[in-house]
Order: sequence, then C-alpha cells, then structure tokens
Amino acid sequence: MSEITPSNTVSNSPGQASAQWNSRFGYIMVAAGAAIGLGNIWKFPYLAYRGGGGIFLLVYIIIIAIMAHPMVEMETAIGRHSKSDTVTAFEKINKKWGFVGWIANLCTMMINMYYVVVGGWVLKYAVQYIISGDFGTNSGDYFTKFTQSPVEPIVWSFILLAFVSALLVFGITNIVEKVTKVMMPLLFVLLIVCGIWALTVDEGAKEGLKYYLLPDFSKFNIKVFADAATQVLFSVGIGWGIFTTLGANISDKSNLKSDAIWVSVCDTLAAILAGFVIIPSAFAGGVDVQKGPGLVFEVMTGIFSKLPGGRFIGILFFLALAFAVISSLFSFFEIPMRTVEQKLKMGRKKAVLIVAAIIFIGNIFVSLGFGALKNISIPWPYVTGVEFYGLYDWFDCFTGYVLLPAGCLLTCIFVAKVWGFKGYEKELTQDGRDGKLSSFSKILTMVVVPIFMIIILLNVFGFIK
Repeated sequence: MSEITPSNTVSNSPGQASAQWNSRFGYIMVAAGAAIGLGNIWKFPYLAYRGGGGIFLLVYIIIIAIMAHPMVEMETAIGRHSKSDTVTAFEKINKKWGFVGWIANLCTMMINMYYVVVGGWVLKYAVQYIISGDFGTNSGDYFTKFTQSPVEPIVWSFILLAFVSALLVFGITNIVEKVTKVMMPLLFVLLIVCGIWALTVDEGAKEGLKYYLLPDFSKFNIKVFADAATQVLFSVGIGWGIFTTLGANISDKSNLKSDAIWVSVCDTLAAILAGFVIIPSAFAGGVDVQKGPGLVFEVMTGIFSKLPGGRFIGILFFLALAFAVISSLFSFFEIPMRTVEQKLKMGRKKAVLIVAAIIFIGNIFVSLGFGALKNISIPWPYVTGVEFYGLYDWFDCFTGYVLLPAGCLLTCIFVAKVWGFKGYEKELTQDGRDGKLSSFSKILTMVVVPIFMIIILLNVFGFIK
C-alpha cells in the first residue's frame, strides 16, 4: 500500500478496500493527535479548575479508565468492518441505523464551527511569536482585543480552513502522519518543561498544584461528573465518528484493543500535563483561571515572557499545538467530507468545498459571538424554563452535552442489540486472534456507559443537578 492517511483515501468507491496506515505508530500518533488537539491543551484546564481541581481530575481519570477505551474499540471496529463513511458503516450492519452516522456528521460539523475559530487563535499566536513575540504589557488585554475584533479572528480562521481544505483537495495529507510523529512528542516535552519551570519560580504555583492534584470530595456533584464525562467525549473524540472514520483505514492485522488503550493513555497524559502547567501557572501569575477559552493563551504567553529563551519556546509550543489542531481537523473534516462524497455521490473537490463553506459560515458567527455579537443569546430548554447562552456556549452545550452523549448511547445500543456481541467480538478480536470480549466489557457497553450518558443528558436539561 502507498503511504497515505485516511484523508486521501476517500475517493475509493464504497465497495473498494480503503488504503491502510503506513505504520502502527503513525496511526496511534495521528489518532492521538485527533484526540488531543485543543480538547486537552485548551479546554481541559479551565474545566478542571471550574470543577474543583483535584476532584474533577480524579473523576476524569476514572471515567477515562471505564469509558474511553471500550468506546474507542467499538467505534474503530465498526469503521474497520465497513471500510467506509460513518453513515454506511452503520448501514452495512443494519440499514435502519444509518441515522447514527448522520448524527455524528451533524455533531462534527457544529464542533468544527468553533474548533476552527480557536485553531485560528493558535495560528495567530504562533505567527505573532515568529514575527516579534510581543503581546504588550498585558497578555489578557491583548487576547481580549484580538478575539473581539470583527475581522482579524475570522481571517485567521479562514487561513486555517483554506490550508486544511487545500491539502485535502490535492491529496497530500500523508505529510500529516510524518510531521505528527515529531510534533506530538514535542508538545508533551514542552508541557513538561513549562510545568517544572512554573513550579520552581513561585510559591503560588505550588498552591495551584495542590488545588489541581488533591481532591476535595465536598466539591463533587452531578455537574462535576457531567463536565468530566463530557470532556472525556470531546477530548478523546468518541461519540462523533472520529474513530469510525479512522478505523476504515486500519488493517485487519492491527490489534484494536491495544491501540484503543494507547490512544486513551496518550490523551489522558496530555490532559493531565496541560492542567499541570496551566493551573499552577495561573495561580502564580494571578490569572483568573475561570476566564475559560482564553486561559491557555494568557497563561502560556505569561510563562514564555519570563522563561529564558521564551520566545523560541513559544514558537515551538504554538507551532506544535497548531500541528495538533491541523491533524485533528483532517480527521474532523474527513467525517462529513467522506459522507458527502460517498452518500451524496459528489466528487472529492465538491465535497471539500461544500463542507468547508458550511463550516466557515459557522466560524463567522461564532467568532463574532466573542465580539460584535457577544450580546446575542440563543434559548436553551431547561426544566425550570428557558435559559439563554451566547453563540459559543450554545454550540458547545448542544454538541458536547447532547449530540456526543447521544452518539455514544446509540453506539452502545447498536453494538449490544443490533450488531450483537458475537459479530462485534469477531471483528474486534479477528476471530479470537487478539483475545476475547470480556464480560466486564459487555457490562460497560450495556449498563455503565449508557448510564453515564443518560446522566449527562438529564443534567444539561436540569432534571438532575
């Protein structure tokens, strides 16, 4: 097979075998890149702080251990079995269940509508470090002024979107697998270096580390659980077709069980390291950790401004994060693009242009939601009435707390009741070559994971708090 990633294999007809990954390590790094991305480095730290620090971290790790790898296994097995788009993947087993794939496509499109915006921020900061490394005397003011601009953030979003789309159109995305093998480990190293440095320069950082690592059980509630579980779905990338799509290009020789564990471990390590850097550093620098989306940008620029060789390290950090974003976007875009191309019978270029255009329209509204449209609110149904959220918060809530858990819940039902454990085990283990499907895994699929998803859904609409 030629050295290609899933992104340039979608021109295969539905009945044609998909090309395979060049190496197992390459697949794991790209899968980890799709999982890690902004979910861990950007979103996890402020959710961890808001959720009580140590108790959020503990709940997150438990949920990862219980839920992440079985869900990755299920989605990847469905993808490898079909070697096609997310809709066809379910229809190949049962024609009535293609709607699960359509939900995944809707979810991915909507996530891209804000993910690309934040990715544009990353690209802007990487370029700013290369040009001058100057973020003014107050990094918080710089971030606020930039994100509230009516034009500049949209331009950066468009540049990122156009770059990814161009690579997809011209079929040269095989470079992602090669570059990601270097950039993802580099990102881990930079996080470790920054975290150690932060702890050595300020006593406040040590207080932040205690808050982050030591659980306070009095702070546990259903909201903390729901936030942690949703963050697992978002950061690992389960419930929205990523691993179904990646799985379509995995060889039958691959051990899906061990690969799923490695992807989950890499994702968890990235999240823990990001919190290890961001939260103590925010404590030390007096940054409001509850600022949310802007936290990583303010904290990391603050660290690099004081760190010897900080500008050079800042360049490496934001470039590595930009590559993580790009590798994620190849997988994210591939989900709806493959569906548009195969299910709607469109060519590759048309599929890319249609998906990119829809995403960019969403990017415009989400970006303006931080500035010109920040006072615009969208209603959200709640058991006690109607609540109102800003554009980013509404998109985040609908995708993270409704579509992702719904996708996971339906996948569990599909595997247990529609495909059946016998058919699933045959694909997962390659007729027993890679072991067996344990009774514990069946319990997770039929009971534990569905209960977790139902809790999220009940919480987001206010039925349980």
